[in-house]
Amino acid sequence: EKLTKIIKSIQNRLEIKPVDALFNFENGKVVTFRFSKDGKTVDSKRLKEAILNDLFSSLLANSPQTIQIKVPLKTLTPEITDDKASKLGIKELIAQGTSLFQHSIENRIYNISLAAARLNGTLIAPGETFSFGKTVGSVSVDTGYRQAYVIENGKTVLGDGGGICQVSTTLFRASLNAGLPITERHPHAYRVGYYEQDSGPGIDAAVYIPGVDMKFKNDTNHHILIQSFVDLNEQRLTFSLYGTRDNRDVIVNQSVVTSESPAPEAKYQDDPTLPKGQVKQADF
Repeated sequence: EKLTKIIKSIQNRLEIKPVDALFNFENGKVVTFRFSKDGKTVDSKRLKEAILNDLFSSLLANSPQTIQIKVPLKTLTPEITDDKASKLGIKELIAQGTSLFQHSIENRIYNISLAAARLNGTLIAPGETFSFGKTVGSVSVDTGYRQAYVIENGKTVLGDGGGICQVSTTLFRASLNAGLPITERHPHAYRVGYYEQDSGPGIDAAVYIPGVDMKFKNDTNHHILIQSFVDLNEQRLTFSLYGTRDNRDVIVNQSVVTSESPAPEAKYQDDPTLPKGQVKQADF
């Protein structure tokens, strides 16, 4: 058991994960913009045998010995290699989703651009369920995000990665327009102005990683490529889904508001960071 723990510790220090190729759709074809790369890990079985062999021989010696063992490695092959592009069935645009983030603070725009970039080039295999949370990963200052406004416990407050929901909402719209089955989607606690700048109400998808996710399934017979584009001039985010069209027809009706509740009375809260007499509206 001790030897297994030692080998596991060595493996954790030396392992390099393989890198999948990433693709873009340009001029009617798929092109590689990040090449695949082999990884490596410790061949734990061979290392264990080498340690045990030298250990037994050292027991026969009359004095303590220092034994040097070259750690045997084995190659880890990426799942998606450069030559796979032509076999993925990515031929055309399936659908797009857009949203506007006009009047966002600088940190929010930064977070939107970062998350969109990390989704760009993602491939979804036939039959696979895409998870926004799993693909984007941890959202915190430690993973490069900045503080911006988020909805927490029914209030708008500063939090790590504010603006991520703009990204999940836009990708949700793309998958909705593609007619893909949405397997998990959550509305926001209340209507958010950003998501209604170019859409009716209700076409949004809140995420709070890792608990609240947005998921959809690729129920086509070919891979789907996710491509993102951030237009900083128009402050518009676009997700394009590429693959092979089938015979499905997709119709998304206009949003219908069935009931409305009046806004509550204005609630004031002291903010010691503001100059005396200044009022700042945080929620709308």
